[in-house]
Amino acid sequence: MKKSVLWLLFFMGAAAVHAQDSTAVATDTISPWTTKGNASFLFNQSTFDNWVAGGENNISGNVGVNYDVNYKKGDWEWDNKFIASYGLVKTKTSSFAKKTDDRLEINSLLGKKITGNWYYSFFMNFKTQFTKGYQYDKDPNGVEIRTEYTDFFSPAYLSFGPGIAYKPSENLKFNLSPAASKLTFVDAGRTLPDEAYFGVTEGKSVRYELGANFSGYYKFVLLANVSVENILNLYSNYLEDPQNVDLDYQLNVVLKVNKWLTTNIMFQTIYDDNAFQGFQIRQVFGVAINYGF
Repeated sequence: MKKSVLWLLFFMGAAAVHAQDSTAVATDTISPWTTKGNASFLFNQSTFDNWVAGGENNISGNVGVNYDVNYKKGDWEWDNKFIASYGLVKTKTSSFAKKTDDRLEINSLLGKKITGNWYYSFFMNFKTQFTKGYQYDKDPNGVEIRTEYTDFFSPAYLSFGPGIAYKPSENLKFNLSPAASKLTFVDAGRTLPDEAYFGVTEGKSVRYELGANFSGYYKFVLLANVSVENILNLYSNYLEDPQNVDLDYQLNVVLKVNKWLTTNIMFQTIYDDNAFQGFQIRQVFGVAINYGF
């Protein structure tokens, strides 16, 4: 019965949206929706034969998608960014192909203009990974082994809350949410004593935090055909160790060669003491084949 009611509400909502869109088309031929995106593929291969300086044969690849879906009409704006990337590297001496990247992230910011470039806002951020992650070691015989540690939705992070946003342009925007909820989801079967698995209590699958969230986005052109994108997220948990601020900073530099080829530099650093007692750092550099859509 509940499922029937949910489906009925879904179809009624869809019909209402369709009717609203039809009316809008009749009175306004300019759509409030704009979309843009980019897909890229980075590839690297190195081979060594009797190379006295040393080296290890390897092959690696990285696929990424960055897609924006934005809405703007009257005093309302709704910005959505979808980021997905995945990469692998295989070396001659390793028994396993290992991940160089594994990321799925959704950012959403809804704003109602107050005055000028200031908005009442509501933000949402979701992050997880696509495939299993492993911890690597060697057995007593020196053979490389691996142990499963993470997986899709283990961990996954969901943050949301009301706030105030400042948005002078599409390439510069900041949002402060003083009452933001943060949920950490994990596989309960992977949890450890003393909340050692991403801060989640052993046997549980969710950790809840309430705190302040600050997010910022800034993109600019450094030189001709060179763009720099900065994405920053900060979070302080009021309920536990508020001085330990979680940080996630991403830097994406794109050097455009022509319509299809770019040189991409990607740098990301994360500090989250529930996941790791220190800074996590990821860096990817390579020539990419790009497709805009």
